[in-house]
Amino acid sequence: MNSFEINLYFSVFLFNQTRPRYCRIHLSVPVLDRFFNQQNPIPDFRLSRESLSVLLNHDRCHGWGATIETLVFLFWLASGASYRVVSRAFGIPRSTVHHIIHRVTEEVVAIRHQVIHLPKTPEDLEVVSQGFAGLARHRAFFKAAGAIDGCHIRIKPLSGPDGHCYRNRKLFPSIILQAVCDHQGCFIDMYMGWPGLVHDSRVLRHSPLYRQSVYPPPGHFILADGRYPCMQSPLPLITPYKRGNQGVAAQRFNSHHSKARSVIQCALE
Repeated sequence: MNSFEINLYFSVFLFNQTRPRYCRIHLSVPVLDRFFNQQNPIPDFRLSRESLSVLLNHDRCHGWGATIETLVFLFWLASGASYRVVSRAFGIPRSTVHHIIHRVTEEVVAIRHQVIHLPKTPEDLEVVSQGFAGLARHRAFFKAAGAIDGCHIRIKPLSGPDGHCYRNRKLFPSIILQAVCDHQGCFIDMYMGWPGLVHDSRVLRHSPLYRQSVYPPPGHFILADGRYPCMQSPLPLITPYKRGNQGVAAQRFNSHHSKARSVIQCALE
């Protein structure tokens, strides 16, 4: 056996050892071929390879294996496709896709508070506040403790008398997700479920963040856009000046405010 044959043998051996058995059998599946051949995963999963490596850094003792189940779940989230389309993309039965997505969703929901949580210590809060001051490029935002905004999650059209309530101003059915993030775009609070026709301010008034008044601490505030009310209690919100009242000082404030608050828009995209 020459050196070329030896290298080829070890390449095949490593290939078979590092990839799940399903992938070794179904090498013709394009989405898996692209992923395991180190191609850019963002078009398929909307995540970088670094982020995927963190999510895939665990094992599962049953089912199809952690790698396949996580990739199926992420592909479904990233594409918004039906179970039928996902089953064709991965070459697995549609019923299996259904079970995988529901099982992984339950596991994600069970650990969501380990990832999405408010700053736990005064030191953590200070880091967030300093971060927003840096984004705004002004010390007036040193007490900012988060940025809030809402987005619409598309759903299937609902039948019945209340179906029209879920059709938002862009004329597609949705539910509203309200999110608060820190200066790095990491979510620290989420609340969702209201129909797409409901205004953001109404969703805010019914959210635990508003009703329980546990965050932010006294002296701090959350940045919001003009769809929210500017208020001090029970939830301190700072919004930009209205266009009709703008002078030079107001325009400067709005500019700094926009720089700091834009992080939540990027996080929700």
